[in-house]
Amino acid sequence: MTTSPLPPIVSQDEWRAALEVQLVREKAHTRERDRLNAARRRLPMVEVRADYVFDAPQGKATLLDLFEGRRQLIVYHFMFGPDWEAGCDGCSWVVDAMTHPAHLHARDTTLVLASRAPREKLARYQARMGWQHPAWVSSLGSSFNQDMGVTSETCCAPDTDRGERHGISVFLRDGERVFRSYFSGKRGVEYLGSLWSYLDLTPYGRQENWEDSPAGWPQTPPYGWNRRHDEYDI
Repeated sequence: MTTSPLPPIVSQDEWRAALEVQLVREKAHTRERDRLNAARRRLPMVEVRADYVFDAPQGKATLLDLFEGRRQLIVYHFMFGPDWEAGCDGCSWVVDAMTHPAHLHARDTTLVLASRAPREKLARYQARMGWQHPAWVSSLGSSFNQDMGVTSETCCAPDTDRGERHGISVFLRDGERVFRSYFSGKRGVEYLGSLWSYLDLTPYGRQENWEDSPAGWPQTPPYGWNRRHDEYDI
C-alpha cells in the first residue's frame, strides 16, 4: 500500500466529468494565449545600431551574420559568465528542450545562444552536454549583454546570478537593418522549456513549494532540486 498522498479516486464517469470542466478552462487559456501572441506580433520595434562582434563557431560574426540570411533571429541569453566553469543549470534545462533547428528554418527563423563566457568554454560545455544545436556565440568583448539588459555591471545585483540574467531577445531583419522586437526574462522563458510543461501535466506538478497543491503533496524549494542532466543521482 502506498503512503504517498493521492488525488481522489472516483468512477470513470466522475473522472470524465471533472476532466471536461478542466478542459474548458484550458481551452479558454489557449485562446487567451492566442490573443497575447497576436498582440506580440503588433509590438513596435527598435533599431539596433551598434556594431556587435561575436566569437562564433565559424569565426567572428556580426549580429546580422547570426541571422544566416533568414528574416528572424531568436537569441537565448544563456547565463555563463567569463569566469564560470559551467553554464547555468536552469539555462541548460531550456537548451535540453530546444527543437531541431530545421523546423525554425522552415519559417525563416534562426535560433542561437549567446553568453559572455569565452568561446572555448562554451565549446567544452556544449560537448559535455551533448548538444549539437543551436549555434552558441560568445559576446565577450562587446556590450551586447549589457545593452540587452542581461548583464549587470554590479555583481550579484537583485534578480541576477553573479551579474548575469537569462532572457530571450527576438530580432527582425529588413535588408541590412536589424530591429529588436521582443524581450522576456525570468519565468517568461518557461515558454521555451517543455520540461516544465510536461511536469505541469502530472498530479504532483513541479513539486515546488510555491505551487498551489493539496496538503501533503511532495514539494521542495524551487531551483534547489534541478540539476544538469549529467548530475542527477538517479
